[in-house]
Amino acid sequence: MVYYHDGMRQLQDKYEGRKVADRLETHRMRKVFNSADREFINSTPFFFLSTATPDSVDCSFKGGEPGFIRVIGDNVLAWPDYDGNRMYRSLGNISVNPRVGLLFIRFDQVQFNNAARLRINGLAEIDESAEALEGLPGAKRLIRVTAEHIFPNCPRYIPTLASEEASVYVPKDGYTPPDPDWKSMDFVEDVFAAEKLSAQKKKDD
Repeated sequence: MVYYHDGMRQLQDKYEGRKVADRLETHRMRKVFNSADREFINSTPFFFLSTATPDSVDCSFKGGEPGFIRVIGDNVLAWPDYDGNRMYRSLGNISVNPRVGLLFIRFDQVQFNNAARLRINGLAEIDESAEALEGLPGAKRLIRVTAEHIFPNCPRYIPTLASEEASVYVPKDGYTPPDPDWKSMDFVEDVFAAEKLSAQKKKDD
């Protein structure tokens, strides 16, 4: 995975030149998480995930309790995949093309090594094993990303937003999140009602 492809290089040369881009790559881009990166990632309650194939592009919001995504190796991070809308756009793209981009951003003016954004490009894998899901309440599967490019960004243009409470839908030990409202919409309500009935029958048996 190249850091700058020909299209990027052409625009660097057409406009301000590539000197700054080269120095940013040399001095800011890294392939191993440092302590500031780890603190940034391990304390975040959300990030944005981009995935793509030649025929499909997707950008998704991923959220949870701070610490739901964590650094587990020198250049590896992982997060639990929770119940979603069952379109599997992100995971479907990953199954075809493991290249992903992650964007972490802080809106509270907290900075990590002079950065309030952190970009990560890497290769993703999906793990559905029982071992991977152990100790992760609500997880359907685990996603791991091996980072190839780790790049912090300054806080310029980021608005300051108030910090609110965590979503009531985030899974926790000993807590069952409520069903989201969309599951009771008329075009899907019968599907989820049948699933609940089937699950109750299995429990009773």
